[in-house]
Amino acid sequence: MFKNNHSIIFNTCAILLCAITIISCQTKPKEELPPNIVWITSEDNSKHYQKLFDDNGIPTPNIESLAKEGLIFSRAFSNAPVCSVARSAIISGCYGPRIGAQFHRKMAVVPMPDSLKMFPSYLRQAGYYTTNNSKEDYNIIKSDGVWDESSKKASWKNRAENQPFFHVFNIGVSHESSMHFTAQGMDTIATETDINSFKIQPNHPDTDLFKYTNALYRDKIREMDRQVGKIIKELKEDGRLDDTFIFYFGDHGGVLPGSKGYLYETGLHVPMVVHVPKNYRHLVKSQIGSTINGFVSFIDLAPTVLNLAGISIPKEIDGTAFLGKDIESEELNSRNETYSYADRFDEKYDMVRAVRKGKYKYIRSYQPFNYDGLMNNYRYKQLAYQEWQSLYNDGKLNELQSAFFEARSPEMLFDIDTDPYETKNLADDPAYATTLITMREKLASWVKEMPDLSFYPEHYLIEKAFGNPVEFGKKHKEEIQKYTEIADLNLLNFDNAKNSLTTALKSSDPWDRYWAIIACSTFGPQAIGMESQIREMASTDPELINRVRAAEFLGIVKKLDPSTVMTNSLYESDKPSEALLILNSIVLMNSGKYNYKFNIQLDKIAKTVAEDSEVQLRLKYLNIL
Repeated sequence: MFKNNHSIIFNTCAILLCAITIISCQTKPKEELPPNIVWITSEDNSKHYQKLFDDNGIPTPNIESLAKEGLIFSRAFSNAPVCSVARSAIISGCYGPRIGAQFHRKMAVVPMPDSLKMFPSYLRQAGYYTTNNSKEDYNIIKSDGVWDESSKKASWKNRAENQPFFHVFNIGVSHESSMHFTAQGMDTIATETDINSFKIQPNHPDTDLFKYTNALYRDKIREMDRQVGKIIKELKEDGRLDDTFIFYFGDHGGVLPGSKGYLYETGLHVPMVVHVPKNYRHLVKSQIGSTINGFVSFIDLAPTVLNLAGISIPKEIDGTAFLGKDIESEELNSRNETYSYADRFDEKYDMVRAVRKGKYKYIRSYQPFNYDGLMNNYRYKQLAYQEWQSLYNDGKLNELQSAFFEARSPEMLFDIDTDPYETKNLADDPAYATTLITMREKLASWVKEMPDLSFYPEHYLIEKAFGNPVEFGKKHKEEIQKYTEIADLNLLNFDNAKNSLTTALKSSDPWDRYWAIIACSTFGPQAIGMESQIREMASTDPELINRVRAAEFLGIVKKLDPSTVMTNSLYESDKPSEALLILNSIVLMNSGKYNYKFNIQLDKIAKTVAEDSEVQLRLKYLNIL
């Protein structure tokens, strides 16, 4: 009897154990596949022209449809206002001036920092199918293994079964070139957008041409939005919407005059929307359909994608992830800083850095005499630029509209909430003195800690640093910090800066002298007491560019016609990037503000220099070619 009962109990337990095992196997969740991720990038679009982000914008129904099932990022920023520099930040997750990727229309490419890869490489290693359709435009050497395919035919559809994918789709219809219409085209092509349906920004002339340009640009954005709709439709038909994050963003600011190529909000503040798929909403802690007011920038895109894919973020990346199950909504919305930079764009040199914190924007112009409107060939293909310049020359602009063609203040402070187009500089207002100092120190700290390689001229970096820019920066960090302090002397009262400038002008370090001369040029007539010392440098300094900078100072203060020194220095240079920097000073001195005359002979220019495409743009403008 006991035996039988024991047997029955044993058999019952065995059956229960099997049942529990079966149920457990059935209810155990399958290992989750990582999400698909699609980027839709539109060229040359700031947030100011879409109603989703700005009252002065137009409806973009397809982008708005993404927002309904996702998140609106109201404060998304490019770190640079031009294609290759912005895209280099995106693909690397690093600040351009730290890794040597800050110059647009590359005269030399740089390697990725040691041990760091372009971020799609990490996705491929983790099993993703990575495709790009199709613009790259990096200032960085692209190694093998970044893309499975990068071409106009690239598609996620060629992946293996059940393989997750990362796909980039670039929309170019709104690119700056779309504004290169002729006067005849303006007369014959009607716009879909009513020219009376928006306001012209306050620093632009309110002319028929500017109204038409605004309307046509908005038309291009409408077409861009229709193309976004086609991509969404394709993903839906492929059954992928519920498992695909879709990012839409502009690749930097817009193309109306004073936007692309400049560190103003219209050049940096981009639209961004992220569709959050139903099957992966557990990876996002913010409420679907809400607006994220926290600051995100392009260096954050790479770590965000890696984080969503469950891949460790390399420590060498400068950015921070803004989506993923470990990102708390409250923390994300508390982020309130973004940094940006502008150096050489095509043939035009400048050096500007900016930080925005909350509603305040601080812009530091290290060479403020290089006014915004200085000739830049590609910009001036646009009729609106040409008209703006002509109206300035004819004295028909008000003070706000004229500022684009005048020397900038070395530092500018704006309240973006009350002054979205950055027209009222608060830097000299005593009421904002504390804010100014805080923002100044914040930017200076960022520049020093990178460290910012642009405190060396580009030709020197190409020759000495671009084999390994990051290592060069680490090795020369103390020198770079010293140069920033010399450059910042022009923020002092001249009497307080004078002794330090005198010492720097006598330094054996050529780049001490370089930045001391530039600081003197910023002071202008206040530094007239430096004339004899700088005049000697214009003829004897071992560095060609220092002779040119010295002549530039003397030209600015009207103590010497700089044409002979600059022209002879151009003839001596055999480095295209050095010659291009010299030509930048020549074009400045030749401009209407100074109007010095130059007689440059093409046959005296080194062949390696004369054949460079960027140099040729300057030579054509000066009527030498």
